Amino acid sequence: MKADDFHDCAGSRAGNLARTVTALATGATAAAVGACGDGGGPPTGDDAPPTPVAEMRPTELEAHGHVRTDNYYWLRERDNPEVIEYLEAENAYTDGMTAHTAGLRQDLFDEIKGRIRQDDSSVPVRRGDYFYYSRTEDGLDYPIHARKRYSLDADEEIILDVNELAQGHDYYSAFPDVGPDGNLMAYAEDTVGRRLYTIRFKNLGLNREFGEVIENTSGNTAWAENGRTIYYTKRDPNTLRAYQVFRHYLGQDPANDELVYQEDDEEFSVGVWKTKSKKFVVISSSHTTMDEHRIADATDPEAEFSVFVPRERGHEHSLDHIGSSFYIRTNRDGATNFKLAVVPDENWEGLGWRDVVRHRGHVFLEGFELFETHLVVEERTGGLVRLLVAPWGEVFGGSFGSRGETHHIEFGDPAYLAWIDANPEPATEILRFGYTSPAAPRSVYDYNMRTGERTLLKEDEVLGGFDRTDYQVERLEVPSRDGSVAIPVSIVYHRDHRGDGPSPLLLYAYGSYGASTEATFSSSRLSLLDRGFVYAIAHVRGGQELGREWYEGGKMFNKINTFTDFIDVADHLVGSGWVTPDKLFAMGGSAGGLLMGAVVNMRPELFRGVVAAVPFVDVVTTMLDETIPLTTFEYDEWGNPNEQESYQYMLSYSPYDRVEAKDYPNILVTAGLHDSQVQYWEPAKWVARLRAMKTDNNTLLLKTHMDAGHGGGSGRDRRYEEIAFQYAFLLDLLER
Repeated sequence: MKADDFHDCAGSRAGNLARTVTALATGATAAAVGACGDGGGPPTGDDAPPTPVAEMRPTELEAHGHVRTDNYYWLRERDNPEVIEYLEAENAYTDGMTAHTAGLRQDLFDEIKGRIRQDDSSVPVRRGDYFYYSRTEDGLDYPIHARKRYSLDADEEIILDVNELAQGHDYYSAFPDVGPDGNLMAYAEDTVGRRLYTIRFKNLGLNREFGEVIENTSGNTAWAENGRTIYYTKRDPNTLRAYQVFRHYLGQDPANDELVYQEDDEEFSVGVWKTKSKKFVVISSSHTTMDEHRIADATDPEAEFSVFVPRERGHEHSLDHIGSSFYIRTNRDGATNFKLAVVPDENWEGLGWRDVVRHRGHVFLEGFELFETHLVVEERTGGLVRLLVAPWGEVFGGSFGSRGETHHIEFGDPAYLAWIDANPEPATEILRFGYTSPAAPRSVYDYNMRTGERTLLKEDEVLGGFDRTDYQVERLEVPSRDGSVAIPVSIVYHRDHRGDGPSPLLLYAYGSYGASTEATFSSSRLSLLDRGFVYAIAHVRGGQELGREWYEGGKMFNKINTFTDFIDVADHLVGSGWVTPDKLFAMGGSAGGLLMGAVVNMRPELFRGVVAAVPFVDVVTTMLDETIPLTTFEYDEWGNPNEQESYQYMLSYSPYDRVEAKDYPNILVTAGLHDSQVQYWEPAKWVARLRAMKTDNNTLLLKTHMDAGHGGGSGRDRRYEEIAFQYAFLLDLLER
């Protein structure tokens, strides 16, 4: 469908149904059917619901001799009935202003759900004697975790039916961790969405729950090899920082659990896990710019932990173990994009590290997988992932990187994602990896590392007549405004609906924490592509698509580059004829919501509409409050505003502080009342301030999930509904 196919959509639901029947009878494309909503537009004048107005209650916030007045600081009072009343008033306003899109939302929901097999199953993964997998059933919202012993032809054993556990809860999340003998299982559950998990235990052989319950954990567990001792991490109930590791003996009162490690540095968080060799339990302390690991014998349930290598500012590393050696991904000795080193067991204190994969300035070493016969390295060059496969004989035999069996698994598409999948068993020549692109559904392969034979195990099925050849994937490089870098852009569109002129375009980005925004497939996105939208990902600085320097170029005192990169991409897409500003939309969530808030302050006229999901927009106030989750842990991402230079720099872009009396685009904002990562009051305050100051009549909506956290509601249908709501917001704007 061309851009001009977005015709007048005024009329009733019945009128749209009549048009749909006529369109189908005359052979119109499916994309043209259902492109409109219920007709008309949002209510206006006396028909419009009352616009919520948050009361101004000035609070003065002083730092470094500078005073900011926050009129909506009081909205952080979670237990204040007036706060809940305001959030509910915003929800009622959103409901009223979007009531005319109910039919379109239902159409979108039906499309999104209709493309996804409701009775599906993951690819089984062998761990010990069992093949583990999860599956879904039609009519049920949550996964069923199951296994089969020895063979996939064996009888199924359900180990955790999340649907049963979720009954009676508005929000529910749970996942299992089966012990080494396959008989005992721990599972973690969250009934609020705040990432505070309760751990429970079950005897799978007897199908019986144990009595002990462990609360306020992160859900992170690791079994010792005796199968009755388990390590877990606890969160601070206020900051939600994982800071303690306990050892629990099954059958013992959790109140008597032994604290084996406590991380007192508030800029670190901890996790616990087991090496692939199953010989060691590892406690990892992580910081934005450094790591520290403690190891203990996994076969000794009372083992003491020892520091692998002392923490050192700027030294980031991860490790694993196989055979008689530790392998370490490290940025030591100037290895900005990381290298892989090895050290024998007897010298694990770190004094004799030897390079296995040297540092290469143009290649970012993302991760690795250890097998008894091979080493696999996941690396990124030119923004795209490739997998390096090498037999150990060549790794240590002097021929590594030269001709021989060492090779790359290459992928020819212009934009895609490949990754090392679940490979828990080291004694195999089979590597399991995954692949997807914006036009190719997620697929899982087994790859014989010796012969190069590739076996497709599963490709996610997309129902409803999907044909990947209908979609075109492109990759652009857009020069930054100063010409110093080229910003990669991944693009996908339906071939039949992309003409010579501008098309509606949704531009997405994230750009923080070194998290690469991948060019992956989304079956729900087809509802936009089939209606003529182009979907583009701006791989802006602050991610790690082009290596560590790409991340460093978009954090701390370089954060402004994230915002200008996004604007430069948008300007390029307009200037090169892909889109016009009246059909250009932007979307981002969490730290990507910060990006949305910054760009609408900087260039509001560039976008027709913006979706900011759970946006981190009150940067300075949040980073000054050490009681808020994630604050101290992220000083090396955003800066520490207790230092004047950082304070002033953060204030220069903080979306909430930079709201001005001017025109803004149409904006949809979402929040979660129990969000542990971006507190609900940040988007709520931002919307309240925008309402008070903006000079336009464009739509501004706040939708707060009153029973959910950072990821929105739980359950499949809830997620489909949220996507349909966001897409309807965009499509409705085009119809006006």
